[in-house]
Amino acid sequence: MVSHWQEFWKGITKLNPVFVAALGLCPVLATTTSMDNAIGMGVAATFVLVCSSIFVSLLRKMIPDNVRIPVFIVIIATFVTIAQLFMKAYSPALDKSLGIFVPLIVVNCIILGRAESFFSKNNIVRSMLDALGAGLGFTLAILLISGIRELLGTGELIIFGIKILAIPITPAVIFILAPGALLTMGLLLALFNALGVKTAKKTSCSTIASGVKE
Repeated sequence: MVSHWQEFWKGITKLNPVFVAALGLCPVLATTTSMDNAIGMGVAATFVLVCSSIFVSLLRKMIPDNVRIPVFIVIIATFVTIAQLFMKAYSPALDKSLGIFVPLIVVNCIILGRAESFFSKNNIVRSMLDALGAGLGFTLAILLISGIRELLGTGELIIFGIKILAIPITPAVIFILAPGALLTMGLLLALFNALGVKTAKKTSCSTIASGVKE
């Protein structure tokens, strides 16, 4: 029996959505040009994950198997809409910066995969902890990537207008361009691989947590 702490922790470490499962990489590569974007995307994805986990787990025994994926998408889309409207109301600049990638959370493999492989098979407590761990793992991953890209690409680290750090280097603009995302991601994966963190060889929306018997 997996403990509650392990349910939470696995999404950050051995089943990290970005560095281990290698899922949801489109928003990871596209929105990590700044720490502001990474924070916004991470919070939005975590909110949708946790809220979806509650409703999918709560309704799991009432949803017919032949329509479960459409139902999961409707549940996820509901909370994506809430997140986007909240962002438009309180942070329109961030909403504009993230653009289409907030609505695309609806079809993010991390969220849909967890709904299919875990939330629909476990109780609310386990599902919420799993969702929170996966959301935090995703957020920490994109914060790391965006921090490196922003620091090397601009020479500064600025979060919502507050300068956190500055380094005396000539900025390498490539890091805040599209090739910089691939370069940073590749170097981090190589580093984690050298440290013994292996990226999953085969993943899909329905098997994000195939390494854990559920």
